Amino acid sequence: MVARTMMMNTASVLLLLVFSLQQSVSAFSPRSFQTLSNSRRFSALVEEVTAVNGAASVNGAINGAAAPTASTTATNESHNNMSIMSNPTAWDCDDDANCVQVSACDDQNCRTSLDVRIHNTWYDLSGWRKAHPAGTHWIDWYDGRDATEVMDGFHSDRAMKMLERLPKTKPETQVYLKQTVEPDSQTQINFRKLRKELLDQGFWKRDLMHEATQIGLWGSFVLAAIVTRDMPLLSTSCLAISMSAAGWLGHDYIHGVDEFANKWRLFAAYSAGLCPNWWSDKHNKHHALTNEVGVDEDLATDPFLFMWAPDPSQDSPLRKIQHYIFFVPFSFLFALWRFDSMVVAIKAVEDKRPNAKDELYALLAHYLFLFTVFPVQIWIPAIFVSGLVSALIVTPTHQSEAMFDDYQPDFVTAQFMSTRNAVTRNPFSEWIWGGMQYQLEHHLFPSMPRNKYPQLRERLIKFAADNNIPGGYRESDEWEILKMNWDLYKQVAEADAVPGAPLSRGRVGQIGAIRNDSKTPANQMLGATQTAAV
Repeated sequence: MVARTMMMNTASVLLLLVFSLQQSVSAFSPRSFQTLSNSRRFSALVEEVTAVNGAASVNGAINGAAAPTASTTATNESHNNMSIMSNPTAWDCDDDANCVQVSACDDQNCRTSLDVRIHNTWYDLSGWRKAHPAGTHWIDWYDGRDATEVMDGFHSDRAMKMLERLPKTKPETQVYLKQTVEPDSQTQINFRKLRKELLDQGFWKRDLMHEATQIGLWGSFVLAAIVTRDMPLLSTSCLAISMSAAGWLGHDYIHGVDEFANKWRLFAAYSAGLCPNWWSDKHNKHHALTNEVGVDEDLATDPFLFMWAPDPSQDSPLRKIQHYIFFVPFSFLFALWRFDSMVVAIKAVEDKRPNAKDELYALLAHYLFLFTVFPVQIWIPAIFVSGLVSALIVTPTHQSEAMFDDYQPDFVTAQFMSTRNAVTRNPFSEWIWGGMQYQLEHHLFPSMPRNKYPQLRERLIKFAADNNIPGGYRESDEWEILKMNWDLYKQVAEADAVPGAPLSRGRVGQIGAIRNDSKTPANQMLGATQTAAV
């Protein structure tokens, strides 16, 4: 009987070691979205083994072990058996990035390290993950990766100071990460030097006279729309232009990290019906992971518009005529954004996100203004006209450029390759484009006030040449860039479906970067895979 018990316990240990090794050699990144499910599977495996051999002490010991992840290092593997018998610790952080060590495990799950490199320093952000104001998906996506440019581009001075309080990655884990994660490229290093030069030269200082002028221009079109309500066509046109202008101004203020931008953050909600939380969740993801197939939601315009020939299972009859009807889905852009904004605003209140109630109230005030001041036959068509105008501006600067099948560790080179600027022909075009004609400058320096972008052109041309960036600094005439986009739609429309073509959203292995939706093909496949594994 003793021999049988010893054999069963030995089998239990071997089975647990096999599971640990399987998790250790799994794909390195992203890993955090799988941590909880792996932990549950781990606990379930332990319970199954315990039920077989009756060794309750083994189950109790294992429940205190952190779930294995891909960051488990060769150094750690040597003492995995000892850690199983201990109670590991993890980090728990509040909203101000004050962190304390806590037990890594609760009744259901075990937390593990979540390591992100910023300015060549590795941070363990497992405790900060839930406190991150922009949501958990950002940190999850950069687990085991460099996030320097994203941190610099989207965060305020206060956030940068909070970073200093966050815990560093364990030394033994850093050894493994430094051996396996691609180091910063010389292009990235040179870009950080350029960014510091621009900071020192005051490029982030906002010109209040410029802002007053832009707000005044927007307000003049709103006023024109009001006084011409007896002329529906003219009123609709003025209101549509004002909505597009409001969108670009709101876009600038939501990106901004200065005091003025923070005070005007709700401008997009009041003037354009766009929720800042929704904008940040969706749009910043596009900025960070531009043209990454299956990740960048701006590419996920199917089944109405396709950027590449899809798999037959994802195809649509509309694809064959998309170059003739593109203006129809373009027109729905603002309507879709407004609908998504309201959905996110309501959920943000339920989730108690920062400033969520203020954003919801601002959206309600916007619609109250529309219903009170304008007839429905004016403001509803204006939304669709504004959608068309805005889509004609936002789509061509990326869709005809390089698209990536994999994660791009060199953020800077990826932005140059996936972005093309538009050269406008007249003052009205220069204004209505809302700074998006300087798309590359905006993607490299998203929090910089847009009136500074024209001053960067020559510097970025030289930077691209000095760093041998493929394709260099890309720009085309505003009409030429629209023609390039139309040619892409036509080319894809005439192509045959391609079995195995990548999905446009929620690609397996990159789930962390896409909005959580169980209905996406990738999530369905992932669910089926996990079910089969269990």
